[in-house]
Amino acid sequence: MPKLANIILIGDGAIGSSFAFNCLTSGVGSSLGIIDINMERVQGDVEDLNDALPYASQKNIYAANYHDCQYADLIVITAGIAQRPGQTRLELLQKNAQILTDIAHQIMSSGFNGIILIASNPVDILTELVLKITGLPRNQVIGSGTALDSARLRSEIGQRFNIDARAVHGYILGEHGDSEFPTWDYVTIGGKPIRDWLPTEHQDETLDDIGNTVKTAAYSIIDKKGATFYGIAASLTRITAAILGDQRSAFAMSVHLDGEYGLRDVSIGVPCIIGEKGLDRIIELDLNPADLKRLTDSAVILQKNLAAVME
Repeated sequence: MPKLANIILIGDGAIGSSFAFNCLTSGVGSSLGIIDINMERVQGDVEDLNDALPYASQKNIYAANYHDCQYADLIVITAGIAQRPGQTRLELLQKNAQILTDIAHQIMSSGFNGIILIASNPVDILTELVLKITGLPRNQVIGSGTALDSARLRSEIGQRFNIDARAVHGYILGEHGDSEFPTWDYVTIGGKPIRDWLPTEHQDETLDDIGNTVKTAAYSIIDKKGATFYGIAASLTRITAAILGDQRSAFAMSVHLDGEYGLRDVSIGVPCIIGEKGLDRIIELDLNPADLKRLTDSAVILQKNLAAVME
């Protein structure tokens, strides 16, 4: 049994319920409490999930309240309004900032002192907002950031090269949104740099096409089915397993920077090691000048939007 095992999920929509089901079938956590503004739906999900227990790992699944947060080792927040077709993540900011401000105050009033993992969008800005409201150390407030985008990058490359996506490694950095970018210098297939797999002719065009496909993936999915939830739920489950099992796994996540990459006072997607303390350490890649500028420009966008909300 992992040392940390008590999870509270706040937000029981498509992402939250998919995450809860993934945790059940993957054996992640020993206890899962669910909070949502629609507690009747929560009770229905609890009953539905309990029906699956004979086919999965055993755990305590229950309808929770904010008082229960004091017993949680990890709180996962997926609450908030969802992105609609044609809408950017930044357009969700005003409403979701209000929602997460209220949630953060209620969490802290319970006496909670664990780890908060945020997936609500725009995730980078909301992660920084919750960090400021709670006053918790930066290792305890982290956002899913570009973990999903990095998975999409690996999946896209795997499909294009007809190679197991698990043999592909690389990161998407920056905002989980329109200013994100791949760090091609650190993308490998089977340990070999991706540029070595491509003919010199049209190499940059191919890489640009892959990057654009990844960046616009959410728009494509939302246009077709109305929402994205399987990919982000899988990312959250994997991150949760890394925290509860102290796996010291590497993800590109939204974490607060305090001088890393020359940036401060911003939560943004960068590679880091995740374990039982949440953020264990930040991996500082030696970015080329163009990529460092992209990261800096992305940070400026996030800082400006956060400042507007704080005002």
